[in-house]
Amino acid sequence: MKSIVLCAGYATRLYPLTKNFPKPLLEVGNRPVINYIVEKIEELEIEKVFVITNSRYYPHFIDWQKNLKTKLSIEVIDDNTSEEETKLGAIADLSLVIEKKKINDDLLIIAGDNLFDFSLKPMHEQFKKTRKTTISIIPAENIEKLKKGAAVLLDKNKKVINIEEKSPNPNPKAYYGNCLYFFDKETLHFIQQYLKENNNPDQPGRFIQWLYPRKEVHGFLNKGRIIDIGTPETLEKARNQFTSK
Repeated sequence: MKSIVLCAGYATRLYPLTKNFPKPLLEVGNRPVINYIVEKIEELEIEKVFVITNSRYYPHFIDWQKNLKTKLSIEVIDDNTSEEETKLGAIADLSLVIEKKKINDDLLIIAGDNLFDFSLKPMHEQFKKTRKTTISIIPAENIEKLKKGAAVLLDKNKKVINIEEKSPNPNPKAYYGNCLYFFDKETLHFIQQYLKENNNPDQPGRFIQWLYPRKEVHGFLNKGRIIDIGTPETLEKARNQFTSK
């Protein structure tokens, strides 16, 4: 298994803080957000980790990598964009890494701005047992939270039966989906098909929404905290809730 950490967004909602500095390297508890992610990946048997970023932030990630102490093999990749207007989008970045590195393995995919405190081991165990693409879900805090993300419904066997991305009227019984996925290698071929059909190349949840009617997808209910850092408010929330070891 390999892993891809998505860090190529320009985080415009956090400007000027992220105008020339990547969001995943912002400090929470005296260390970068991405360090928390690296620690969680270290718990698994991951052969290689690819961090995909853009030209503007690439030097920052190279400096970060030089000072990082980890047992993981990490490679930083530049997607060769430098402005919000020319960005590829998260799904297109994912496709770029898969194609460039000729990946034909199971994949763990994580958004570089997802800060969470739960272990990935239980979710990984379910994935290994079912061999089905598995997405992370958590209980929705409220209906407004669901309106801003992926509202996910499962059947009794944990199979995804409905996803509404940024719906104005989501099902109140739905779970909140996170950009934290285990893809079996067969799923990788669907990414190319999705992009060839001119679907949204950004928001990863859009791909999962497109995928589940075509290929069986399972959900895993993670127990713990997860914060998608995207605004000054969520950054402040993360800094209040997470502290360094």
